[in-house]
Amino acid sequence: MDEVEDCAPCKQKIAAWVMTFADLMSLLMCFFVLLLSFSEMDALKFKRLAGSMNEAFGVQNVLNVTDIPKGTSIIAQEFSPGRPDPTPINEIWQKTANLTESSLDVACLDTGSSNAGERGDAVKLVIMNKLKELIGETEQDALTIAGALSKEISEGMLEVETEGRKITIRVREKGSFRSGSATLNEDFLPTLAVIKQVVSGTPGVISIEGHTDSIPINTAAFRSNWALSSARAVSVAHGLFEGGELRQDRFSVKGYAETRPLESNDTASNRSRNRRVEIVISQGLDQEADDQLNAIKNIDPGLYNEIKSEFQTRFQLSKDEIF
Repeated sequence: MDEVEDCAPCKQKIAAWVMTFADLMSLLMCFFVLLLSFSEMDALKFKRLAGSMNEAFGVQNVLNVTDIPKGTSIIAQEFSPGRPDPTPINEIWQKTANLTESSLDVACLDTGSSNAGERGDAVKLVIMNKLKELIGETEQDALTIAGALSKEISEGMLEVETEGRKITIRVREKGSFRSGSATLNEDFLPTLAVIKQVVSGTPGVISIEGHTDSIPINTAAFRSNWALSSARAVSVAHGLFEGGELRQDRFSVKGYAETRPLESNDTASNRSRNRRVEIVISQGLDQEADDQLNAIKNIDPGLYNEIKSEFQTRFQLSKDEIF
């Protein structure tokens, strides 16, 4: 056999303890991975922590006006929405309905006597813009209702109008009632079912109002036009209440006889137009606008009355709808 040559001894490149250390690190990593996999997230503690962080940065819950404001943002104190020219402010409001809200809704109101005209203009501008937005929502609801009742509208049985925050579904006498009667025609009941469906999905309080022409009536069933208009409004209300889909506390029933004509009663066609039942949906202001008006009323009653008067003239809102 050939002689086996002896090789030179290998040089040690790393220390012997390195392998043991690597094994220890691997075991520790597996240990912590197992701890993490066995752990559970405490959702309640996380929400409390998130709420504490929000309070630390100046965000607070929605408070009643009698409560003392809690938390103030330095950013909101120094920088706030306003005109390009300097607008001194004495008071800053912050509000959020969400405990984890990432931004502030800041409303500035100068309660001092200086700059009173600019303050009133700014406040009115904010609320007017909000009301325009609400009126746009009402007009969209009216378009939805008109689309659902397009067949009946084209046949001249119904009319749909919107004015301010009111939607009026006008039921004409044609097709709904016989002359001098308060009993709904059988052919009109499917139309009433469609009205009930669209009304149930439209927010607001509802007034059912009966109207007649100026020709007096005096029969065994109805002593006057007041009785006839009221009875027709009640008949429409009972038709809407059938099935129990609509909450009756949203409704009121009124009879106006001939006191609120659409046209003068000098022609037969005008008198026919005046004989009607109107379903009036009043949506009024939403909670946010009501809260703003509440705050203004408590701080400056004169400005509140001025804004209220402008609401009535510009947006055709009644006193009940405003506040």
